Amino acid sequence: MDTQPSLDEWRRLYEAAIAFKEARPWEWMTEAHLFGVRNPETKEIGYGSIMGMRGEHFALAVYLGSEGLDGFWRMETLQEPDPAFLLEIPLLQASFEDRRELRRQDLQVIKSLGLKFRGRKAWPLFRSYVPGYFPWFLTAEEARFLTLALQQALEVALRVREDPALLDPLQEGLYLVRTPERRGEALAWKDEWMRPTPPEARPSPPPIEEAELAAMRAQLPRRPIGLEVDLFIMPVYVRDKDDPRPYFPYILLTVESKSGFVLGSELLAPKPSLDAVWAKAPERFVDALRRLGVIPAKIFVARERVWRLLEPVATALGIRLVQARSLPALERARAFLEQGMT
Repeated sequence: MDTQPSLDEWRRLYEAAIAFKEARPWEWMTEAHLFGVRNPETKEIGYGSIMGMRGEHFALAVYLGSEGLDGFWRMETLQEPDPAFLLEIPLLQASFEDRRELRRQDLQVIKSLGLKFRGRKAWPLFRSYVPGYFPWFLTAEEARFLTLALQQALEVALRVREDPALLDPLQEGLYLVRTPERRGEALAWKDEWMRPTPPEARPSPPPIEEAELAAMRAQLPRRPIGLEVDLFIMPVYVRDKDDPRPYFPYILLTVESKSGFVLGSELLAPKPSLDAVWAKAPERFVDALRRLGVIPAKIFVARERVWRLLEPVATALGIRLVQARSLPALERARAFLEQGMT
């Protein structure tokens, strides 16, 4: 069960954040100077990235586990920044914002601690990112780990300032990881060079019943049309009554490539986890084809993950699946949808 941090846990977290900010490690560290910190409670490694060298966003992001690390490097390869991509990466973040960015709960904690901050980019803000969910307030365990991560990030950064080659691995793929050892009530930290384990592959969606696909092949006429299909996160959040943490719904959008008509828009919730979206997508696409009442000649997709989701269905129905650089008709429909939601 998630619990809120105690006042003492908040105090230690703010003290660590204040010391981190006063050192201004972003003046000599870049986001790509990654290092690990092992959580003494869960044994999971968080990979720290210090942001702020460009003078825009001052923060420590802690990418959680191999999934978080893989997400960081995939985000780095994007040709254009995609804020929505960040919402699919598990991480904790301590950032320094203007006061208006804080919510009532943040200000209440600051007041309870008797702290005062003034000026732009001066107010500590702590958030937890769970894939598919709205950035949210920390649990007690998250607050304890983020405190340690800030302390170790400062330790590493000060050492890098003295030795710029500190984080250079002797072998490609190794990361310096700060590892704790308990000595009585205290923790002693040491350096270890470690190779991350590969992130777990997402489970394959359950296969569509062969009898169902065979019936569609027999009953639905084939038409020489092309469909553009994509699966993406929507820029609005939803809150269920039984869960205080909002989530971002995904939409499986199907558009006829020539006319631009929207033929299907299936909403999918990342609950209980983001895996639920990938598991439901093929079945929802089959439902869209059934409602359309025809089997198209081609399906155009741009993302590799959408290709993997639809490939078994396309093969079973004899549809040519095409990897495209862009989906112009779908992007126009997406822009229209998102404009109506913002």
